[in-house]
Amino acid sequence: MFKVTFKFENSNDVEGFALEGESLLDVAKKMNVAIDAPCNGNAACGKCKVKLVGGELDTKKTMHITDEEFAQGWRLACVSKIKEDVEILVPDIASAYRSRMKVADLSSAEEIQIFEKTKADIAEAGIEFKNDLEVLTVSMDQPSLDDTMPDNERLMWAIESACGVSKVKLPFTVLQKLSETLRKSNFEVKCVIRKGYASAGDDTAEDASGALLNSSADKVEVLDILPASEDVKVCGLAIDIGTTTVSAVLIDMLTGSILAKGSAGNGQIRYGADVINRIIEQQKDGGRKKLQDAIIKETLNPMIHQMCHSIGIRPRQIYRASIAGNTTMNHLLLGVDADPVRMEPFIPTFFETNSVYAHDLGLHLCEHARVIMAPNIGSYVGGDITAGTLASTIWNREEMSLFIDLGTNGELVFGNSDFMMSCACSAGPAFEGGDISCGMRATDGAIEACVIDKDTMEPTFSIIGEEGQKPVGLCGSGIIDVICELFRCGIISPKGKFIREGERVRHDQYGMGSFVLEYKENAASVKDIEITEVDIDSFIRAKGAIFSAIRVMLQSLDFDVSMIDHVYVAGGIGSGINMRNAVSIGMFPDIDMEKFTYIGNSSLSGAYAILLSNEAEAKVSDVAHNMTYLELSNEPTYMDEFVASCFLPHTDASLFPSVTQK
Repeated sequence: MFKVTFKFENSNDVEGFALEGESLLDVAKKMNVAIDAPCNGNAACGKCKVKLVGGELDTKKTMHITDEEFAQGWRLACVSKIKEDVEILVPDIASAYRSRMKVADLSSAEEIQIFEKTKADIAEAGIEFKNDLEVLTVSMDQPSLDDTMPDNERLMWAIESACGVSKVKLPFTVLQKLSETLRKSNFEVKCVIRKGYASAGDDTAEDASGALLNSSADKVEVLDILPASEDVKVCGLAIDIGTTTVSAVLIDMLTGSILAKGSAGNGQIRYGADVINRIIEQQKDGGRKKLQDAIIKETLNPMIHQMCHSIGIRPRQIYRASIAGNTTMNHLLLGVDADPVRMEPFIPTFFETNSVYAHDLGLHLCEHARVIMAPNIGSYVGGDITAGTLASTIWNREEMSLFIDLGTNGELVFGNSDFMMSCACSAGPAFEGGDISCGMRATDGAIEACVIDKDTMEPTFSIIGEEGQKPVGLCGSGIIDVICELFRCGIISPKGKFIREGERVRHDQYGMGSFVLEYKENAASVKDIEITEVDIDSFIRAKGAIFSAIRVMLQSLDFDVSMIDHVYVAGGIGSGINMRNAVSIGMFPDIDMEKFTYIGNSSLSGAYAILLSNEAEAKVSDVAHNMTYLELSNEPTYMDEFVASCFLPHTDASLFPSVTQK
């Protein structure tokens, strides 16, 4: 056994022991040390870069570590094996998905506008924004020798009288604090209640989404009890669980106002950047628990605490939550076996569930907070897409609309108020910075927009963060711009190979080309920020997957791109996408630019609507039930379309006349 010490730039050391020959990455996982490994240890991504500061490792040399870096102690954790006691520095760049958790006490004006527009659009379709949470103040006679009614009955009678209901449910957690609270407040209390709850075996049932079929049910559930003098905050939490990134908003359930916003990398990413690697990982001994802990204990609960701290409330004041995630993320969150999702005939354990509460998952909310899961509709089209479709309101429009969600998987919905068809393509994590050597999430330090001078090849870019922020890497929108600009300036060929020489164009010992966006002395990085031919190839395949999916889905309906009236583009890949650049590289169809609208993180917007409105919660279930799922792997033309799309902009130039005629 050898001692392994992990050191960090901003936290305490972690010490443990490992056997000779164990992979350093496996040791890190075992010791719960967060190291970014999108390729799940296949030595393909180069993201698990750590620095050896003591001892020696048995390390295989890879193209991701230069000779200079190797001499300085840099190693890839996945190809390094233990052979003696070692000390390892884990820099922020290797644990970026965890170390860059970001919480704001208020969302930006732009973000608030997106949520408000979603709310207005859904309300225009006739959906009322009203939920079943209320604050009720009740007063009771104090007990005496002549009035010996127990506390719980006294409270229930008071609530029954105030609400005109015949049944009140007091959970155990309320019962525990009941006596003390009543006596401290002279038997005048405020109760946070859920009106019209339904439980198993009741005549008034819930539909598959968990929404009440009879909103006037003669029942009340008490979620919390507080002294009447106390200011009661009734909060709700909407969460988008992406494969790469997790985002959330904390809202006031009585007013709908946004109180805080948070985002973080999904802690599961160290088990692989894509869902397939994570499904394989959860099949190992204890794997399901590891994956569930990574999202709940390492990602959601810390983010919940930070968001609550930013506005001065307690997590137990969150009385309702909604979650939108893809089918695999939903299974891993619940600790349910996800293996059938990837195995033919691709049957998940559930599409919808109405039986999940905070205490079931160990979420740090009110123990009896109901957790609403946006419904899945297929193995690879999940609740994030049904929530996003709800937010886009294409289900309420006569025009033919195309909804595209850019994430680790590319998901599409096409249709109108009469019909909707959906499909998913494996775009990989490139849109969220994965599989890109300098890629990162859309957070502080990310280059989100870029222009390159055609003559000098000098880049100018926009960086997320405060003024003076140095660049760290490229987020999705920045990658689109950089590749478009490299192609426009004739620096790369339609195949993504470098064909121009210049100060910023480099070639390594293997002949692989790269373009330097920023030198390390001007960047917040340990090395130059550069995009390589491997990165470009990964992105070309990702954009090819999106465009080929659009083509095949339209062809299956005997439609073509000219019949698209509007395109709604979603995904948290930057503050916005340059639609013209996305068309120029062949990712989106070549149609009128006025038809494109970027709607941001629609999965989170949809989760916000579901959280705030019982009717929206029921509607998203209806949307899911009325959507046809197209399995692209069963379409004989898909692979041919995909191969043809892996070119800038496409092998068929006639599909992009506005690009090729320039």
